[in-house]
Amino acid sequence: MSEAAQAASAEVMPREIAAWFAAQHWQPHPHQLDLLAAQGDVLLMAPTGGGKTLAGFLPTLAQLLQGPHEGLHTLYVSPLKALTHDIARNLSRPVADLGLSIRIEDRTGDTSQTRRARQRVDPPEILLTTPESLALMLSYPEAPKIFGALKRVVIDEIHALAESKRGDQLMLGLARLRSLAPGLQVAALSATVENPPALARWMGGARVVEADPGPPPDIAMLDVARPPPWSGGGGRHAAQDVMDAIAAARLTLVFVNTRAQAELFFQALWAVNDANLPIGLHHGSLARETRARVEAAMAAGALRAVVATGSLDLGIDWGDVDLVVQVAAPKNIKRLVQRIGRANHRYDAPSRARIVPANRFEVIECVAALQAVAAHDLDGEDDAKRPGGLDVLCQQILLTACAGPFDADALFAEIRTAGPYGGVSRAAFDDCLDFVATGGYALRAYDRWQRLVQRDGLWHLRDPRAARAIRMNIGTITDTEKLKVRRSGRGGAPLGEVEEAFAAQLSPGDTFLMGGQTVRYDRLRDMVVEVTPNPSRQPKIAVFSGTKLATSTRLSERVLALIGDPGAWDALPGHTREWLELQREISVLPQPGTLTCETFLRGDQACLVAYSFAGRNANQTLGLLLTRRMEQAGLGPLGFIASDYAVLIWSVDPVDDPAPFLAPDSLREGLADWLAGNAVMKRAFRDVATVAGLLQRNLPGQRKSGRQATFSSDIIYDTLRRHDPDHLLLRLTRTEAMRGLVDFGRIEQMLADRPRIVHARAPHVTPLAAPLLLEAGRVRIEGEGAERLIEREAARLMAEAGLTDLM
Repeated sequence: MSEAAQAASAEVMPREIAAWFAAQHWQPHPHQLDLLAAQGDVLLMAPTGGGKTLAGFLPTLAQLLQGPHEGLHTLYVSPLKALTHDIARNLSRPVADLGLSIRIEDRTGDTSQTRRARQRVDPPEILLTTPESLALMLSYPEAPKIFGALKRVVIDEIHALAESKRGDQLMLGLARLRSLAPGLQVAALSATVENPPALARWMGGARVVEADPGPPPDIAMLDVARPPPWSGGGGRHAAQDVMDAIAAARLTLVFVNTRAQAELFFQALWAVNDANLPIGLHHGSLARETRARVEAAMAAGALRAVVATGSLDLGIDWGDVDLVVQVAAPKNIKRLVQRIGRANHRYDAPSRARIVPANRFEVIECVAALQAVAAHDLDGEDDAKRPGGLDVLCQQILLTACAGPFDADALFAEIRTAGPYGGVSRAAFDDCLDFVATGGYALRAYDRWQRLVQRDGLWHLRDPRAARAIRMNIGTITDTEKLKVRRSGRGGAPLGEVEEAFAAQLSPGDTFLMGGQTVRYDRLRDMVVEVTPNPSRQPKIAVFSGTKLATSTRLSERVLALIGDPGAWDALPGHTREWLELQREISVLPQPGTLTCETFLRGDQACLVAYSFAGRNANQTLGLLLTRRMEQAGLGPLGFIASDYAVLIWSVDPVDDPAPFLAPDSLREGLADWLAGNAVMKRAFRDVATVAGLLQRNLPGQRKSGRQATFSSDIIYDTLRRHDPDHLLLRLTRTEAMRGLVDFGRIEQMLADRPRIVHARAPHVTPLAAPLLLEAGRVRIEGEGAERLIEREAARLMAEAGLTDLM
C-alpha cells in the first residue's frame, strides 16, 4: 500500500480492519475508504469485483467493533434471494476473523417460519432480505421495536430495483424506516447505472461515489464452425463450440434469455458433452432445493459449467468463474455488462466473455452491443425519472394500517420523503386512501372492500383479522400463475414450477422438460403437477414464465446506425456483410432519422414491412393498429408477424402509401378504440388490482386458481367501466397498458425521432424481410380479407375446372 493510501486508511479505517486487509494481502480501494468516511447517504458506482459489497458493510464492521449493539444494526436488501445466501457466506469470513460475536441471518420467502417468528422479537445484528420481505416485516406491530435501533441500510444492485415497481415498494419501505430510525444511513451499490445523479435523486438524495472502473473486459464473439440460422433464438447451432469453450475453462456461466431456452440449450450441451463434464442448470422455475444444490456445487468447485437465466445475473460472487458465454443477443447493454462481470470476480483482472448470436439478425445486434460496451455507453429508459406507482402506494397504505392506526397527514408527509413519490399530490394520496378504505364509488356498497375506518382522527383496519390476508398478498410481482411440479408418490421431490396455462393443456402421458430432464405428466392433484422421469420420450417444452426481453432503445439505435452505415460493416462477419449488401441492391437500407417501409408481392398476397426498431411489444401493437387501419381502408389484411426490429403484414390488396397509416394522431386514436374493450386492458387491470390490494389470490386456508382470479377480475373491470369509468384503478390501468403491455410510448418516440417515411417497392421478398417470414408467433386477422381470399381461391379453382359459367 502507498504512503498516501496508508495515511488515508489510518484516518477512517479501524486498525483491526486494516490488519484484516493486510492479512488477506489486499489493499483497500479508495471507494471503500469513501464509504467508511461518509456521513450521509451514498450511491456507490463500482465495477463487479471491485469490492463494492464489502465496501457497503465496512462501516457496519467498524461500528460493531466499537462495542455490542442491541438489536438490528444493518439491513441488507437485494433483488434476489440467492444474493442473500451468497452475502451471508462471504460476510461470515471477515466477521469471524475480526472476532465479532454477532448474528448474520436472512429473511426471505425461503426462511423457516420458526426463524421468522424469532426475528420479530430478537432480530440479529445484520439481517439480509428482499423488498417483499422488508414490506412484510414493516407491516407488523413490532416494527418499531425491530427497526428502532437500525443504523444502516445497504441496498445491492439498486439499478435492478429502480427499473420496476419493486423499487417503488423499497423506497416506500425506506421512508418508513427513516421514520422509525431517524439518522439512518443508506448505501446503495451498483456497477451498471447509466445516469447515477438521477438514481441518487430517486433514492431521495445521495452522494455519488464512482470507483475506478478497472481493466476493460476481454469480450468478443465466440468463433463458431457454422453461421447462425436465419431465425430462432436457441443458439443450438453453436452447442459444440460452447462445449469446447467450457472444456478449456475452469468454470463457465452460460447465460440465456429465457427459462425455456435454458432447458433446451442445457439439453443441446449434454448431447455433445462427450467428456461427461459436470454441468448444472439454474433458473427461476426450478425448485429452491435444486437451485441451492447447483449454487453449492459451484461454490465447491464441483461443476464445470452452469446454464442460467437472470437468476444468476446479479452480484453473486463465484470467484472461480473465468468465462461467461452469452447465448443469443443480450437485448440490453446493461444486462450484458452485468453478466460479463460474473467472470473473474476480482478488481484487478479483466472479465472474459464470449457472445453467441442465435440468428443472422442477432449478429448485428451483438456487434452493436460489443461496441457499446467498449464505449461505456449504457442503455436504460431512465426509469429513475418515472413517478412512483399509485397501486404500490395503495398497498403501502394497507400495510401501514396492518402495523397499527395511522394519521393521514403524517403518512402523507412520510411518503413524500420517498424519492419516487416526492412529487405525489395530496389529491392523489387521498384518492388512494379513499380506495383502500372504501373500494371507491362503485364498490363502496360491498362490505369486503370496506377495509379502513377512521376513529379519533386515526385510520384503523376495520377488521384486524384482515391483516393476515393482506400480508399474504403483498408484493409487486404479478407473474403468470404457476403450479408446483413434484415427482409422483408420497413425499415426491419438488422439481420446480410450470405455468398454469401450460399444465391445463397436458394429458396423462405427455412429456416435457423440467430441470434438464424429460418427465411424464401423471396427474394434477391438490394444485400440484405430479410427474415421473421418462428420458426415452421426446418432450414438449414447458411454457415457463419470466420476462419477455425486448431490445432496449439505446441498443436499437446502435443497430439501426450500424445497418445504415456500410462504412462500418467491417466489424461484421462476411456472411452478414453480404446479406446487407444484397438488401441494398434489391431495396433500401434502414437509416437513422427515417422509418423505412417496404412493399412487395409474395404469391398472390401483398406484404408491407415497417422497420421500426421499436422492440417486440411495440411492434406487436403497431401490427394490430396498422391492420385495423388497413381493414377500415378495405385492403383486406390477413395477418402480421412482429420482431424486435420490424413488423410484416400480409394482405389481399397492397398498401400504395404507408405514410397515412403511420400518422401518430390516427394511431393514438386507433389505440384508444382498440384498447377500450380489449383483453390487454383486462390483463393490465388484473395486475394493477392485485398490487393495489383489490384482488387477493391467497387467503388463509385457500388459494384461487388463475382462472378463478381472472374471472373475478374481469367482472370487476366490466362493472367499473359501466358505473365508475374514472375509478382510480381504471386510470392506473390505462397508464400501465400504454407504458408496459402495448409499449405505445416507444411507437410515438420512434415516429418523433424518425418523421421521414421512406417507402421502397421491392420486386420480391427482401433479405431483411426473409427472416421475418420464418418467425414464430404469427397473428391472423379474421376480417373481410380472409373472406375475400376464400372467394378468390374459389374462383381460381372453378376456373381450373372449367366451371366459369356457373360462377
